[in-house]
Amino acid sequence: MVSRMFRIETEVDKERRDLLRNRLRETNTAVSPVLRALRSTPGAREVPLHVWALDGAGALAGGLVGHTWATWLHVTYLWVDERYRGAGLGSLLLARAERLARRERGCAAVRLETWEFQAPRFYEKRGYEVVCVIPDYPPGITEYTLVKRWG
Repeated sequence: MVSRMFRIETEVDKERRDLLRNRLRETNTAVSPVLRALRSTPGAREVPLHVWALDGAGALAGGLVGHTWATWLHVTYLWVDERYRGAGLGSLLLARAERLARRERGCAAVRLETWEFQAPRFYEKRGYEVVCVIPDYPPGITEYTLVKRWG
């Protein structure tokens, strides 16, 4: 019965995506006192945080891409060129992002996702705690969500 009432489409539509995101935020804000209080603060919007490492020739040697929101840093990507792995560059990038998030943006915690073959141990050695494990995401690989809180 419901299927006769609506036309269902599956194409990618950035305008509808943005509209949906805004409507979901409005709904969430109406229901959650925490999110409602957050709406009127500087932490209410996502602010990009990027840290880049360039080699002597100016080529990309590594980088971290994330954003801050609601006193959290979310690390989306952290990558170091194979030639520079093991030299501490990943640690340097992560530490710089954490420092910026804490000192300049008032963040109290950081979160990220990584796969089993990437860097879960790297993050654990730097004080991150595994809070979620998703086996077979994607099939045959385990994904980890890690957090670090500053206190």
